[in-house]
Amino acid sequence: MGPKGIVGLAGTLIVVLLVLSSVYIIPETHRGVLLRFGELIETDIKAGIHFKVPVIDQVRRFDVRVLTSDLPSKQYLTIEKKPLDVDSYIAWRISNVDEFYRATGGDELRAQSLLSSRVDNGLRDEFGVRTMHEVVSGQRDELMHTLRDRVNETSVTEFGIEVLDIRVKAIELPGQVSDNVYRRMATEREKLAQEFRSRGREAAEGIRADADRQRTVILAEAFAKAEELRGEGDGQAASIYADAYSSNEEFYSFYRSLEAYQNTFANPEDLMVIDAQSEFLRFLKNPMGTN
Repeated sequence: MGPKGIVGLAGTLIVVLLVLSSVYIIPETHRGVLLRFGELIETDIKAGIHFKVPVIDQVRRFDVRVLTSDLPSKQYLTIEKKPLDVDSYIAWRISNVDEFYRATGGDELRAQSLLSSRVDNGLRDEFGVRTMHEVVSGQRDELMHTLRDRVNETSVTEFGIEVLDIRVKAIELPGQVSDNVYRRMATEREKLAQEFRSRGREAAEGIRADADRQRTVILAEAFAKAEELRGEGDGQAASIYADAYSSNEEFYSFYRSLEAYQNTFANPEDLMVIDAQSEFLRFLKNPMGTN
């Protein structure tokens, strides 16, 4: 290849490089700004193929999709002056590329720092006017919505950033406070358990006393009933004996004497000294019971 060919090839390469350096592409998910010697000359460049002056123009691209940023854990005081450790995150996107670049220089870390500062101040204010119960459960959603609207109002106008959501991931008591709360809860539960035990013992004593009283009453009534029945039975027996005696006095006398003999002489070792002429022995001397 001769000198002219080399010069022509070099010229062609230079032209190609100039053309390539004059063309730039903005992806669908991004927006761009064009700088000339560091000065902003075009903003909010849409997706597609665009041209610029080689060397002296510079293109900056910014992701306009929804981005999430975890905020550092911070401690806030409730209206009762109780400290809470709060972990949160923020969902945001660039709504105005021009304002975003002017406010942050196109640095996402700078944008996150600005938003974090706004959210930190907002959380401190919102927690400071609410109780622990309200920030944990009672008014948590209301708190987040209020804070999002406040931060979004300033971030849109000042930074070109739209805040879509602010959420608290976790709310915890500090370690020492958690231990104190746990001990206080344990003490309260133990006190409540002792109260229930005392009420149980009192109720048990009352039940036992009532049961003993009912037992005494039932036994007394049973004894009285038994005595009444026993008296009726003895009366009926006496009546039967009387009827039997009156129907055959001699046989009844003989039968009663035999019972007396049986009971008296039941034990062979017993010794009885008695007059032979005693009425008790009359049936032993004479089966007819006559003297």
